[in-house]
Amino acid sequence: MRQLFPVTDMTASKTQVSDAGADREWSLDELADAYAYPEGEERWLRANMVSSLDGAGQHEGRSQPLSSDTDMRIFGTLRGLADVVVVGAETVRLEGYRPARAREVFAARRAAAGQGPAPAIAVVTASLDLDLALPLYTSPLVPTLIVTGAGAPADRIAAARAAGVEVLLAGDGAAVDPARAVALLAERGLRRQLTEGGPRLLGQFTAAGVLDELCLTVSPTMTAGDAQRIAHGPSLALPTRFGLASLLEQDGFLFSRYRRI
Repeated sequence: MRQLFPVTDMTASKTQVSDAGADREWSLDELADAYAYPEGEERWLRANMVSSLDGAGQHEGRSQPLSSDTDMRIFGTLRGLADVVVVGAETVRLEGYRPARAREVFAARRAAAGQGPAPAIAVVTASLDLDLALPLYTSPLVPTLIVTGAGAPADRIAAARAAGVEVLLAGDGAAVDPARAVALLAERGLRRQLTEGGPRLLGQFTAAGVLDELCLTVSPTMTAGDAQRIAHGPSLALPTRFGLASLLEQDGFLFSRYRRI
């Protein structure tokens, strides 16, 4: 992996190229240092997504065909740093989500930060059309949360709570209010937030102005077809500007990190 731009300096000129990251495999500790959450923030929501060269955020409904081994190492690192992984119910179904697991390589770092052994998974859903018999809900290392609106089907809210799953109400209608959702999670001490999609959820976070950082892997692939982009949803009156924080490369994959300006 090569470091193309500084990991922490957002003001660096795009003409500067670092030779500090010569082609080699970075350790997970190095990746964790590079992707560390900023200090002193009440909450920080970062997204981790992958895109093809022609803008597809998935292929045949899944992100895995666009990914690589290094992309998955960064995926695991971002999870290893997060308090909570926020994900849409459709992505849970399509990607076959399971509970986050504890990883020894991040244990000391998480303990020093006052974190539990693994991030919680927070499933965002308006309908609560969920299979509560899945391991994600029945046997997580850290209890899974369901985030929905107060107007969601009352019988399904009751069923989830009867199954021992905590339900957070973020919004007055059935739909989730993104700003309220991230605030509720932060109030629970889950301030280092990571969303892995899907595109609709990221589109909602973007439109609501609550996305602080985007970690985007650009995959050297072309998919054609009609797959969604990484963010899909209501348009903003004006595009939100992000600044480049770091850029890494390996085998033609670009691993970028942008922060909202």
